[in-house]
Amino acid sequence: MEKLDCRACLEEELIEICLENNIKKFRANQIFKWVQQKGAHDWEEMKNIGKEDREKLREILYLQPLEIIREQRSKDGTRKFLFRLVDEESIETVLMDYDKTLSRDRQTICLSTQVGCPVGCSFCATGMAGFQRNLTVGEITGQVLEVMRYLQKEDPEFKVTNIVFMGMGEPFLNYEAVLKTIEILNSENGQKIGMRRMTISTSGVVPKIVQLAKDNSQVGLAISLHSAKDEVRDNLVPMNKKYPLAKLIRACRNYQSITNRRITFEVALNNQNTSREEAKEFVKLLKGMTVHVNLIPVNPVQGSRVKRPSNKEISVLKEILEAGRIPVSIREEKGVDIEAACGQLRQRLECEVYEPINQN
Repeated sequence: MEKLDCRACLEEELIEICLENNIKKFRANQIFKWVQQKGAHDWEEMKNIGKEDREKLREILYLQPLEIIREQRSKDGTRKFLFRLVDEESIETVLMDYDKTLSRDRQTICLSTQVGCPVGCSFCATGMAGFQRNLTVGEITGQVLEVMRYLQKEDPEFKVTNIVFMGMGEPFLNYEAVLKTIEILNSENGQKIGMRRMTISTSGVVPKIVQLAKDNSQVGLAISLHSAKDEVRDNLVPMNKKYPLAKLIRACRNYQSITNRRITFEVALNNQNTSREEAKEFVKLLKGMTVHVNLIPVNPVQGSRVKRPSNKEISVLKEILEAGRIPVSIREEKGVDIEAACGQLRQRLECEVYEPINQN
């Protein structure tokens, strides 16, 4: 029988596994806490589980920690982690500390959901390396567990408080794994991160927008909009050719009719989308919806021809949106100096040159 990834199991699934293998039901609760609360790397860490049960569990379930092979720290407190996966692929994960200290008020982790990305947005480094594969549930939850375990060496009380699925990849193209990850991270005996403290960002996979409203109306939704004109968005976000703006906005309105939740629209500001005309189109497009627009000055990415606009252009765009009664803010960018900001995450194919960092 093929082994199952313990980091990808809900507590209810562990109960089933234990009962099927003549292991007492309460062991499932102990296992889940060891894995999802403490980020256990090995069965031997689980001291309150008898040796016989540990050996039996080892034959059924596997624990596959992610290897942290590089950490970078920004002057603004952001920390970026490079993980090597079991098949030698790599992903990047970002921890954003909005209080500029390791205080426990708000620690947001930006999770990757794919190795690379198939969408290929013109301003994003992730898609430039192409797409390799989806991440497993264990690999997505593992990013949270490894960062938590690593930082608790500095601060034993450290806890991740917020999750954004905005790292490498398009979360809605790995939909089932992302939803199960959310369920695991929300678990009472796991990280216990509130549903409303988790946000999924999509480039516009229209069928999954309404499906999310039906499957989990509590999780936040962010849309990478970037332009209010199809001809511009086609160049910035190739997904727009399959799901143009009319279909995207219709899905967003349907989402709101089901959930009554606000949607965040993200706009990576560049030399193609900051004209006065574009700003007025944003107002028309979003009129009547409950939204918040995040303006994100595009970050430097080697190989991209998309350029950052001037501060004056950004201010004018913001003023026009505000005049149109669209709530708007200019996002505080985190980690630009370590290539950890929006659009800068890469698949580090050369990762084998790094030595793993001691995570114990």
